[in-house]
Amino acid sequence: MSAGLSVATVRTLLAYAVMAVLLILVGFGQSWSLALAILNLCLISAVMSLGVNLQWGYAGIFNVGIMGFAALGGVAAVLVSSEPVADAWAAGGADMALAALAALVVCGLLAIVYRRFHKGPLRAIVMSAVIVVGYVAVRLFYDPAVAAIESVNPAKTGYLGGLGLPILVSWLVGGLFAGGAAWVVGKIALGLRADYLAIATLGISEIIVAVLKNEDWLTRGVKNVTGLPRPVPYEIDLQSSPGFIAWVERWHSDALAGLSGETREAALQLMVIDAAGVIVKLSYAGLFATVLVIILTLLVLALKSPWGRMVRAIRDNETAAAAMGKDVTMRHLQIFVLGSAIVGVAGAMLTTLDGQFTPGTYNPLRFTFLIMVMVIVGGSGNNLGAVLGGFLIWFVWIQAEPAGTWLMNLITASMDESNTIRAHLLDSAQHMRVILMGAVLLTVLRFSPGGILPERRETA
Repeated sequence: MSAGLSVATVRTLLAYAVMAVLLILVGFGQSWSLALAILNLCLISAVMSLGVNLQWGYAGIFNVGIMGFAALGGVAAVLVSSEPVADAWAAGGADMALAALAALVVCGLLAIVYRRFHKGPLRAIVMSAVIVVGYVAVRLFYDPAVAAIESVNPAKTGYLGGLGLPILVSWLVGGLFAGGAAWVVGKIALGLRADYLAIATLGISEIIVAVLKNEDWLTRGVKNVTGLPRPVPYEIDLQSSPGFIAWVERWHSDALAGLSGETREAALQLMVIDAAGVIVKLSYAGLFATVLVIILTLLVLALKSPWGRMVRAIRDNETAAAAMGKDVTMRHLQIFVLGSAIVGVAGAMLTTLDGQFTPGTYNPLRFTFLIMVMVIVGGSGNNLGAVLGGFLIWFVWIQAEPAGTWLMNLITASMDESNTIRAHLLDSAQHMRVILMGAVLLTVLRFSPGGILPERRETA
């Protein structure tokens, strides 16, 4: 071992090397298109994992509302990049704007009443009256607006649409949406005990997803928004590009040398189709990797700054930090907002990759439990560990089902095809991913409680 490399550095390099080998093996053993598809989702998962690591690893904030903040990032992609629906705006846009204005007036009145009246029954009565009257006023404009908007060609639109801006802008807007929601949630819930905070964040995230599923005028609800614009070329455009076809032909000149006529054209067409898919996935990987590197660099610099040391000191001993004059609640709010904003960016990236927004796919298993497992397995409090966890856990999650099918086929190879036990085992192969995920988590916690790459404790 080189004298310039510490044990922790060697462990990190070895862990990432193993992860790279796993992805390369998928490329050679299955397909490079699949390997790149897994890589893209690993990159997005790593960004989400960094946001959660900022909250849990830096500050010990147990946020179980990751799903809701990812969904807000996803809806940002719709509101920013989809084209506005002119007929829907003409039908109900004015009433919806009046409803929004009425809601803002109600919020302003509540703030005034809260400040002007002393705490007591009178303030409660006045605020209740404002809420009731305000609710009626908002619904007066809101209900007709929703009915008018959702009646405009509901099979294809039935919603207001977005701003028609480049979808990359939505990545920043997704962070702002999630960060803004986290500020509201944090002002309400961060004073709660850890277990109550977890329940509160989970409940709020479920409310966010429920709203997105049911407010068709905003996101088409469960009818989904499809055909979102891409920041990279379309495969069909590459496949019809003479320059791209000529490049693929030169790249595969040796393989095509012995072919001629229709056989050569058919082989070249298949090569062009495969190459187009690979180039598109590589383009996405480049964008996602750029975002990941930027966020990772900023977090590493933040961790090494006085602010980062203060945050970890608060995590380790809130009482001592408060006694030294540190504003614990404010620091927790900062961390909660920043971490949620990163999750929102990742949510917008995921919707961009999918090319559609599907509110029904947001569930706690995928967008909360799995991300927490990534942080814990990779190494809570270690940014590189969080990234590794994002890669490893998503890789296992994707590959567990085909591996389970292969294992069940191997186990039942000697059984007759009509055997009910064999049929049951093959049908249950899809559940291997949950079993394997639990096994990975338990194994890591048993042999390396701090994760594969534990947090580095700096000594004076």
